[in-house]
Amino acid sequence: MISSEEATQIIQQHLFLSKPVEVKLMKTLGRVLREEIRADRDLPPYDRVTMDGIAIDYQAINKGISSFFVERTQFAGMLPTQLSSMNHCIEVMTGAVLPIGTDTVIRYEDLEKEEKEGKVYFKLKNVEVKYQQNVHHQGSDSKEGEILVQSSTKISSAEIAVAAAVGKSALWVSQKPLFAIISNGDELVDIESTPLMHQIRRSNTYMLLAALENLRMKADTFHLPDNKAIIERKLANILSPKSVFDVILLTGGVSAGKADFVPQVLENLGVEKLFHQVAQRPGKPFWFGKTKANKMVFALPGNPVSTFVCFHKYVVPWLKASLFESNSLDLPQAILKEDFSFKPSLTYFLQVKLNYENQQLLATPIEGGGSGDFANLLECDGFLELPAEKTHFKAGEKYPFIRYR
Repeated sequence: MISSEEATQIIQQHLFLSKPVEVKLMKTLGRVLREEIRADRDLPPYDRVTMDGIAIDYQAINKGISSFFVERTQFAGMLPTQLSSMNHCIEVMTGAVLPIGTDTVIRYEDLEKEEKEGKVYFKLKNVEVKYQQNVHHQGSDSKEGEILVQSSTKISSAEIAVAAAVGKSALWVSQKPLFAIISNGDELVDIESTPLMHQIRRSNTYMLLAALENLRMKADTFHLPDNKAIIERKLANILSPKSVFDVILLTGGVSAGKADFVPQVLENLGVEKLFHQVAQRPGKPFWFGKTKANKMVFALPGNPVSTFVCFHKYVVPWLKASLFESNSLDLPQAILKEDFSFKPSLTYFLQVKLNYENQQLLATPIEGGGSGDFANLLECDGFLELPAEKTHFKAGEKYPFIRYR
């Protein structure tokens, strides 16, 4: 049996070899960028007007001029016009190119409009005018060729906006692995079935499917009975080098019971065992390995909370690292709100409810009925990871927090 830290290290040493693939821009949301996005020109690409008003030559202010004849109007999308006289102005709209010969914009709110002999003037109110005010200067955000978005960034709507602004209709992103989710056990029936008194519905399958969907991953689902020959035949097909699946998530059948055939079947099929059993609760029977074709196999314990913990503690960081997402192992710290004790020398994943007090993240223990009490997860926001070397945990101490809500 290995420690939780050793399990993490081993898993992180066997990542999915994600290749960069080119994807249309609007299909990249949630994907991990595998190229740098650079400015294709200065941003903004011209001196840009930031307020509706008039553009003037600031020298006029220095000379005491306070009333300006309107030559014309410069709208956004127009080529720049040119100011002909210092005591004139050009009306400008937000987003327009700053007219040639002007350097300062005075907003309408600071002006009074006047008409004299059919001509329009704007007179300055009693306000201070600063040189180059209300002008967004060319290249002040970014220079041509400058990196705007680093590789390994997870793409959100902000990155999509930047990519569109620099003319990227497609992006190179990490290839997604395809998952197979496999439940195991004669006691499990389909979600639409009415269970007999000795049966339960398959919930782990749907939990894993939803968790992967939340990560924008796709998966197919399978169910295997407690029959060693059937398990071996079905797994042989799913694990075949010719199958489409890159990652296999098994749930159930990995402990020491007489019907727990999964570890032996995986060995029979030539899957290399990298570890079996982790010094943790819940999730001790966790099994991890890989095939010769580098298909990764996560065999998770069947109790729902165990499956839930192992997926979020190990599979999620592994997936993020495989897709080149930066900071995949970074966990926030939360403060234990109440004293808690746990005697076995195991890493303990304590179910907690979060709240914020005085700008601090506080975690309140929500103890349930053990690893089979998945309904207790409804009351929680995640798990506080308590180290194996301690027994008593005091309120006010900080520990890594694994969020699932």
